[in-house]
Amino acid sequence: MELHLEAEIAENVEHGMPPEQARRAAHLKFGSARRVREQVWEGNSMAWMETVLRDMRYVVRRLFKQPVFVLAVVVSLGLGVAANVTIFSMVNRVMLKPAPVGHPSTLLTVRTWPKGEDCCNNFSLPVYEDVRDQAKSFSGVAAYQDLIPASIGGVGEPEHVYGQTVTANFFDVAEMPMVAGRGFHADEERAPAIVLGYGLWKRKFAGDSAVIGRTVQLSGHPYSVVGVAPAAFHGIDGVLYAEFWVPMGNVDQLEPGHANFVGRDYHWINVMGRLKPGVTQAMAQSELNTIAQRLEVAYPKTDKDNRFEMDAAGTMPPRALRQVGVFLAMLLVVATLVLCIACANVGNLLLARAADHQREMAVRLALGATRGVLLRQMLTESVLLAIGGGAAGVALSLWAMWALGAFKLPVPLPLDLSLHADWRVLLYAFALSVGAGLLCGFVPAWRASRPLLANGLKGESALARPGRRFSLRNVLVVTQIALSAVLLCATVLFLRSLGSASRIDVGFRTRGMLMMSLDPMEHGYDKARAYQFLDQLRARVGQMPGVSSAAVVDFAPLSMDGTNDGVSAKGVPKLHDKDPVADFYMVSPGYFDTMGIARLAGRDFAEESLTGQKVAVINQALAQSLFGRMNPVGQTVSSDNGTFEVVGVVANAKSRYIGTENAPVLYRSLQQGLGGSRSDSGYTLLVHTTGDSASVADAVRQQIHSMDPTLAVFNATTVEGTLHDALFLPRLSGTLFGVFGIAGLLLAGVGLYGVMSYSVSRRTREIGIRLALGATRSGLQGLIVKQGMWLAGIAVVIGVPLALMVARVARSFLYGIEPYDAVTFATVPVFLGLVAMLACWVPARRAAKVEPMVALRYE
Repeated sequence: MELHLEAEIAENVEHGMPPEQARRAAHLKFGSARRVREQVWEGNSMAWMETVLRDMRYVVRRLFKQPVFVLAVVVSLGLGVAANVTIFSMVNRVMLKPAPVGHPSTLLTVRTWPKGEDCCNNFSLPVYEDVRDQAKSFSGVAAYQDLIPASIGGVGEPEHVYGQTVTANFFDVAEMPMVAGRGFHADEERAPAIVLGYGLWKRKFAGDSAVIGRTVQLSGHPYSVVGVAPAAFHGIDGVLYAEFWVPMGNVDQLEPGHANFVGRDYHWINVMGRLKPGVTQAMAQSELNTIAQRLEVAYPKTDKDNRFEMDAAGTMPPRALRQVGVFLAMLLVVATLVLCIACANVGNLLLARAADHQREMAVRLALGATRGVLLRQMLTESVLLAIGGGAAGVALSLWAMWALGAFKLPVPLPLDLSLHADWRVLLYAFALSVGAGLLCGFVPAWRASRPLLANGLKGESALARPGRRFSLRNVLVVTQIALSAVLLCATVLFLRSLGSASRIDVGFRTRGMLMMSLDPMEHGYDKARAYQFLDQLRARVGQMPGVSSAAVVDFAPLSMDGTNDGVSAKGVPKLHDKDPVADFYMVSPGYFDTMGIARLAGRDFAEESLTGQKVAVINQALAQSLFGRMNPVGQTVSSDNGTFEVVGVVANAKSRYIGTENAPVLYRSLQQGLGGSRSDSGYTLLVHTTGDSASVADAVRQQIHSMDPTLAVFNATTVEGTLHDALFLPRLSGTLFGVFGIAGLLLAGVGLYGVMSYSVSRRTREIGIRLALGATRSGLQGLIVKQGMWLAGIAVVIGVPLALMVARVARSFLYGIEPYDAVTFATVPVFLGLVAMLACWVPARRAAKVEPMVALRYE
């Protein structure tokens, strides 16, 4: 500065200025040296942090003086953030969370895509071996089976658990360190070795580290424990819950029949590969494309048009991901609507607050404050409030995640659907909160920081114009109510869907029905011995006190589990172009009486001949599809499962899913079919009780263990419980939409109430003049209510068409009702009108009670 000043002074003197005048002109041009020094220091230091802290201290002092306002904003934004964080935690759980392995970014799941289809993406064993041997982009390629059932001993009764058969290099490729012991060695591909899951180790072996090297019984076979996996690891696929791992060479011992599936056309294993350092996914994909072309030439019968695709390890299969993604996307849209309603509500509150501070802003501007400083401080206020709402929302979402754990998918497989708030969820909540704070606060801050000084200094707010119909605050209220109409219509649709689903006639008895699963073949029983055991158990349980009848089935109804196949009738003209696809069940004699399924023609199963003609009982839907009005009894039907003589026809009953129409069903004899195909969920004993279900359940369990104490009993529940679980999707949808709809309604109602209350407070003087000039209190009250209902009417006109569009998207998730349900779209506008009427009537009633003299002196 001194050098520049001296140069400027010298230049001024050269131009003819006297020395004193030249010095003064130079100082006027450069200004204060101290001020310039402070500006340079502020630009090259952390002074901005001091400014931010100073603004925050100022804002906090102001907010402490208005706790009611702070509470209203925090609660409003907390509801919106909680809805979004809860749904995002679901998205994070199934789509974003990486596999719990070492260096997950370089571990990839490899899938086959036969002829471009998005199903059947598992590998056959020979194809896996080809990729393992030929792919040079991977440092290791490993394979694993989805889930395999087994029973394991230890502390207490034998327990039915699910695990995986894996290649010996599985844990090496996954880079998974063990809590105790080790993984498998390369020469243990067929060794009777087992790695225990952490939970199983704690539960069945009390967390004893001495279990390493000990022999445990797995489905009646001895296995040596070599390691214990970490607590967070339940397999590569994050949803499936595996609790043990054995080398893949043992698959036939635990699941007889798999050893025969060694052909290239039997797809049953999953494959993962670890990229070598320096190799990108694109390079590996190019190599896999070359391998696919090579295999197509070598094996045109099975590998023609086959290709390979890669995703991050643990990613759901494409078809499942698409189905889940649609549902989650719909929920995320609805949660965003809740947040929009909350933001509109908070925006209204901030606009009212800005209007109340117009005089303060004008005074500060008159005293020299810049508009940028005012804007910054008000945005700081709105962001701090939003962060407080975000913290409240995270706390509320943690409770919601815990509550959602009560919902159980009606599948026999163990699934890990638990929700947690990891760093992604917390970062999302923080970003959402800051974004909401900026969105809500920018317009109020912008308008408040630019008051008309003359009006503001006199206390006249440019934001408060009572006679103006299309104010920003009114627009926000219309937006709130319109979005609330969309939410309420969706809520009523899903609640009516839940009611419709709960009234579905399942076609079988639900009260007084116990279910218990067991699997003798899991313990090495052959076909004859397994049937003998199940038949004796059925007979013994049927004679117990409090038991009316008992039966055995391979797949429990409404369990989403089972097999199906195309069925054709021999010697009968086809009624349809395609053969019907029927669900197949193996049942014991007495199944239909126990389940309360009416027999329409023919007979029940009896002691069927093992070597004679296989027999079947079909339901009414299959009978009509195959035979029309003909009598099906005595006819012959065939499928890939064999040829059957129809000996009976029974009434329709829900099969695997509760939401579908009555599916064609073919029941075959358990005695004739046992061992041909084995259910991974074992065999279910159904007991019709006449007494206390709990006491009967204990007695049945004791009866099983008296016959074989090594058998594991699992999935003990009631048919009513299964029916409750089968309503998983409508219950989940109804609950989430119900919560979101109520939150949106409350926010919209409060928003409308706030606008009307603010309008009344700003019009107090006008109200006094009207009353003094002869206006009646009832007329004044009607005028204010009319203004609010006018806003509500506009909102409903906008919201209902939007709701119709949303309902069309939700069609596939509704049970028993149409998306354009007349009851829903007739009642929601009426209900919204009543809520709006109440929100308008309370401020109007308060305004009508104002005394004219008090109002005329009001400021």
